[in-house]
Amino acid sequence: MLTVLATGILITSCRRNSKIETNKDSDTEMVKDHYLSEFAYNDALNIADDGATVNSGDNLGSYKTASNCATVTHDTLSNPHTMTIDFGGTNCLCNDGRYRRGIILVTYTGHYRDSGHVHTLTFNNYFVNDNQVLGSKSVTNMGHNTAGNLYYSIVVNGLIIRATTLDSVIWNSNRTRTWIQGESTPVRTDDVYEITGSGSGSRPNGTSYTMNITQPLVKAVSCSWIESGKIDLQPSNKPLRKIDYGNTGCDNLATVTINNVTYNITLN
Repeated sequence: MLTVLATGILITSCRRNSKIETNKDSDTEMVKDHYLSEFAYNDALNIADDGATVNSGDNLGSYKTASNCATVTHDTLSNPHTMTIDFGGTNCLCNDGRYRRGIILVTYTGHYRDSGHVHTLTFNNYFVNDNQVLGSKSVTNMGHNTAGNLYYSIVVNGLIIRATTLDSVIWNSNRTRTWIQGESTPVRTDDVYEITGSGSGSRPNGTSYTMNITQPLVKAVSCSWIESGKIDLQPSNKPLRKIDYGNTGCDNLATVTINNVTYNITLN
């Protein structure tokens, strides 16, 4: 009887432990989907800002390596004005270590620093590391806030076709982008922004999520990554993911906490 009882306890314990392991949620793919979208559209806006500082026919200097990666063309006779940023039809290695090709098209109604100014980004066969970026991004200058900082309302209706799996990531967001450093200088390398707001994403397989920035994301123009900030990402059918970009400066490291267990991730 003792042998049978001990065996029963062991089997019950093994089943309980097996259930715990089965229920353990360590899936961070949705977090990586979110960062891919977050990066792609923030990056496109930084490129547009950079393009606004050069003349028609010049190269986009901040995204070059051994050769210039993109040519900028301004059309100020059209209404609204347009700016075409053309990386060419084949991959060009840029100085942030990423490959880009295709065109970012910007339409605008005034200067970036003008209150009420609106510019809209669309894409023509545009790829970053072979991930295709589609959709649109609109940016509206809202003037200065009570702290004296310029801030912008940003709306994204986006779609990214992933290079590795060829499935799509739908991305929509409403953000406020506040210029917290560098507004008073003519150079862009000292510019720093804070980003707040919310968004949502989904895939054709039915997986979806909503997200909310719980601590402002800090993005410096001189850095290829988000330097700090926190996000709550809520999948439709899984536990909450808490994303923390840390505060160690410019790196591609972040943590994701799921059910009180923290995982380290590397962002691409």
